[in-house]
Amino acid sequence: MRIYIMTDQEGVAGVINSVDFSSPGARYYEVARELLTFEVNAAIEGGMAAGATEFLVVDGHGWGSIEPWLLHPAAKLLAGRPIGYPFGCDGTFAAAFSVGQHAKTNTPGGHLCHTGSFNVEQLLINGLSVGEMGCNFLFAGYFGVPTVFLSGDAAACAEARGLVPNIITVAVKEGIDRGPTYGLPTEQNRVYNGAAIHLHPEVARERIREAARSAVQKIGEIKPFFLEPPYELVSVLRPEEPNGKRKVAVNRADDLIELLRMPRRYVEDDDAERFL
Repeated sequence: MRIYIMTDQEGVAGVINSVDFSSPGARYYEVARELLTFEVNAAIEGGMAAGATEFLVVDGHGWGSIEPWLLHPAAKLLAGRPIGYPFGCDGTFAAAFSVGQHAKTNTPGGHLCHTGSFNVEQLLINGLSVGEMGCNFLFAGYFGVPTVFLSGDAAACAEARGLVPNIITVAVKEGIDRGPTYGLPTEQNRVYNGAAIHLHPEVARERIREAARSAVQKIGEIKPFFLEPPYELVSVLRPEEPNGKRKVAVNRADDLIELLRMPRRYVEDDDAERFL
């Protein structure tokens, strides 16, 4: 039984902020890489306990965040840049996991929430607001692969259940909500909702291990998330100054993977708020 594991970093217990943890050269970047890798290992251990035998781990954080020499030996690792949709996924996987996931941009209570980057204010596919999580669920669903497990902050878990109601989730931290970030420029948005209550990393890993085991046992009960074609993707960038003008890109395609791979050409839109 093969399991596909998409990873990110901002939804990991102990990853406190973006500035200090999320990019090479940051004070605690190497710490963040270890924290993520150990959460992934816990998910692998849980999956193995339920009978999974093969794992492909995708290093999905922008800069990369998996420590290869610390990764569980049962896993293969897809890493390096550039990689793009569908990130190694295909129909040979029985199910997908998502580890270290954050909520989409502007999510109430979302710790370090963003969509692709802190510069994106909205992303819509066929009128549905989605983040990185939604896109990941969709391309797995394109191949008939259900996403059965997700770990991240509490807001990310709630977002996942909104897309896949019976998905198994583990909240490893809970953001302290300061309010909406609509209209904030990128750097203000990056730090605005930066506080959270974290589980101890060892407690987080134990909960991930048990939940991943349960999720594998429920394969067959959890359906893939998918939207039917044709597709329209709308992406809105944050203003350069508070409540300033925004730029919008619109892409259309009949195939989901083609849509997700398309470059986005942004133009200034005086009525961009209609998408928010």
